[in-house]
Amino acid sequence: LSLLLALSLLSPRGAAGGSCPPRCVCASNLLSCSQANLSAVPAPLPRFAAVLDLSHNNVTRLRADWAPARLPHLHALLLSHNGLAFVSTEAFANVPRLRHLDLSSNRLRTLDENLFSDLGELEVLLLYNNEIATVDRTAFENLGRLRKLYLGQNRIARFPLELLREGSRLPQLALLDLSANRLRAVPAGELQALPAWLRDRLYLHNNPLACDCPLFQLLARGRRRRLSAVVDFQDELRCILPGAPAPIRILALAGRQPLNCSEAREAVLEAHLGDSVTLGCDSRWQGVRSRHWVTPGGERVLGDGGNGSVAVLANGSLQLQALRPEDAGTYACWVAGPLLNETLYVELLVHNFTLHGPHDTLNTAYTTLVGCILSVVLVLIYLYLTPCRCCCCRGTEKPPAPRDDSINSSVLSTTPNHAGGTGEPCGSRVASSAGTGQNGRFKGGGTPPLPARQGPKAQRKVSDPDSVSSVFSDTPIV
Repeated sequence: LSLLLALSLLSPRGAAGGSCPPRCVCASNLLSCSQANLSAVPAPLPRFAAVLDLSHNNVTRLRADWAPARLPHLHALLLSHNGLAFVSTEAFANVPRLRHLDLSSNRLRTLDENLFSDLGELEVLLLYNNEIATVDRTAFENLGRLRKLYLGQNRIARFPLELLREGSRLPQLALLDLSANRLRAVPAGELQALPAWLRDRLYLHNNPLACDCPLFQLLARGRRRRLSAVVDFQDELRCILPGAPAPIRILALAGRQPLNCSEAREAVLEAHLGDSVTLGCDSRWQGVRSRHWVTPGGERVLGDGGNGSVAVLANGSLQLQALRPEDAGTYACWVAGPLLNETLYVELLVHNFTLHGPHDTLNTAYTTLVGCILSVVLVLIYLYLTPCRCCCCRGTEKPPAPRDDSINSSVLSTTPNHAGGTGEPCGSRVASSAGTGQNGRFKGGGTPPLPARQGPKAQRKVSDPDSVSSVFSDTPIV
């Protein structure tokens, strides 16, 4: 009897190691206290406990002393359906090995600062069906191993983009459920830049999203790629269109007024001769075993490199250098995933000219300078070197005007008619040192005599070249 008593004291089910709490069912290292009408966590808890189920009770507050002793083996804690409204920031200090935490279907309203910072090994966190409206930026600090985060059926109105950015607080996050919240807008452009294995598990259905074309194109690409978050819930992915009586399906916005959205082409890259481009292999599978590329010419490029101008990078992308016209075409990326294989196609368009070469700037500046100089020269020629209106009089020098002509006679004089009339050509005129001027006056400057004319126009006078009428008739109007 003494030996049996000593063995019972040393056993893990004994008093020293902690016995099964009252109103709980214990099976090896599993403790089930579900639906036991508990208002607090039972104590003491055995140290060997690995799974603790406290769901469907009345534990409304989870204080820091609910586990006064360290529970080094506990990796799953279930607290759903308790009406839980308060969780202390030190509530998980004694359960550092926790990998699964279920706080769903409670009354949590906020996620405070550093609430889960002690759970460095946590992988699954269930917070759906609560009243969460505020999420502190540091609530998920130090959760470097978190893979699945369920925040659906809450009151979140702002998209927590910091949870998804590369190198953020959750580097291994592979599933984010934000369905049935109060999101009205999502950053479609930034979400499209996320890897496909994360977009495959990004759930946004049953939110009052505003209809726009970037959102439609994001989901259209997901449907084309057969992403489960889009294909499985495409009927629940709805948006609000101004003037519409009810929310409409987002994927039904193609060609619909007033947005008239069109699907953007996916995996089409444009480049120019001599450029260097990188073709991404955006696979849905996160744990890729192997991948290789096939060029448009049928050449297989493995992950260990290529022929110098074509190489596969460490992340699976294909790098092309010094593009040539024959590099254009459709490239295929073959991916061997953990469950199924996947083939991705990228179309490369190579334009047959260079873009922004080093000589383009010089050519443009030189052409502009020459154009300006020619424009100035043409204007000067037009202003100062206007040819004579009479083609046959270009070599005849005009005599000076008489000094005694009045301005009135100059203004009233008529410009000679160059188009009609009969007479001798200008070359038959003979210059003399003296002659009769206008109005019978003597012109000392030697004005050439008028040729004999017939008809009423025979008495027409040659106007003074310095008169106002002559100026206006000979000066070009610019």
